[in-house]
Amino acid sequence: MSTKAGRPVAADRLEHVPPYPFAAIGKRVRELRALGHDVITLDIGSPDLPPHPAVVEALHKSALDQTHHGYGGFTGIGELREAFAGYYARRFGAEFDPDKEVMPLIGSKEGIVNIALALVNPGDVVLVPNPGYIAYDRGAILAGGVPYPVRLKREDHFLPALDEIPADVLKKARLLWINYPNNPTGAVASLAELGKIVDFCREHDILLCSDNPYADVTFDGTRAPSVMQIPGADEIAVEFNSLSKTYNMAGWRVGVCVGSAAMIDALLRVKSNVDSGLFRAVQDAACVALNETDDSWLEARNMVYQKRRDAVMNQLAEAGLSAETPEAGLYVWAAVDDGDDVAYARDALEEAFVSVSAGSFYGSAGAGFVRLSLVVTEERIAEAMERLAQWRNRR
Repeated sequence: MSTKAGRPVAADRLEHVPPYPFAAIGKRVRELRALGHDVITLDIGSPDLPPHPAVVEALHKSALDQTHHGYGGFTGIGELREAFAGYYARRFGAEFDPDKEVMPLIGSKEGIVNIALALVNPGDVVLVPNPGYIAYDRGAILAGGVPYPVRLKREDHFLPALDEIPADVLKKARLLWINYPNNPTGAVASLAELGKIVDFCREHDILLCSDNPYADVTFDGTRAPSVMQIPGADEIAVEFNSLSKTYNMAGWRVGVCVGSAAMIDALLRVKSNVDSGLFRAVQDAACVALNETDDSWLEARNMVYQKRRDAVMNQLAEAGLSAETPEAGLYVWAAVDDGDDVAYARDALEEAFVSVSAGSFYGSAGAGFVRLSLVVTEERIAEAMERLAQWRNRR
């Protein structure tokens, strides 16, 4: 630990870890609300809808059991690992040994960071999507690795521009992160496209880390695949998933990593030294979500999001934005007409009292875009879009 004038200061590694941008947005939203302003938040992707009632009931029932309040176990209860394995078998036709190839997580975000601590050595390159979820490069930095942004090409349906990665970077690359259905763009990769990425990683001896929490938040009949459907993918890939988006359980913090036993064991070695597992009642409720939530519930929930998406799309032009209609996820990734995403997000909050996230938060390739989340009611989204339209007309 470094000291300055006799006082402890933060570790040097934190100099390379910028503050999480949503923390600053949340602080300003709270300040404006304290001043009496009605702020509509379309920035962060926290689902506003509840889980299935049976999930809540399972939590309550389990919490009443006096034996369920100890440590939840480093690898979770066997029933939860089996439930995740069963989900992957039903949904994707991918088979995993629940005792060796399935690792429950306290939300997938911690697993995303911890897998970097488990596998990345100082100086290793971690290939991260640009634009992409912030945790990918933060995990690399905390592990002493070097994040290298791989452009997601709008003209190529936001697939990674793997051909643009220099040869000297590829030689040092340890991990490649992908995320389809994609946050923030909403793009969905086909199984054939995922297969090409698997082949690329196998050719260059790179571990593929797939982040797949939006697989079951899809629209217009879209059926999103998993990289684990590709034969042999588990030899060079792991996949992260979460109950946060699929089952409206973001605050419950339940995720999973599936893949080869060796990679799962490496992740366990980090996690067992960092946390003590999930609360038993949450695990029991997660089992109910995975085993008993039927397709009709998911379809009805997705229709709610689809109507919200359409409410955004209907007034994008009036709000000074343009976008391709997303196939999946909780967001609309919209280009700003004048190209200044930071000013748009700042002024929309301060003048229209609508909070959106600047695309630059997600990497340099996000400049010129903003992300609008579908996590308030259809009526509030319509109101937000009307506010943005009126604000743009005043400019």
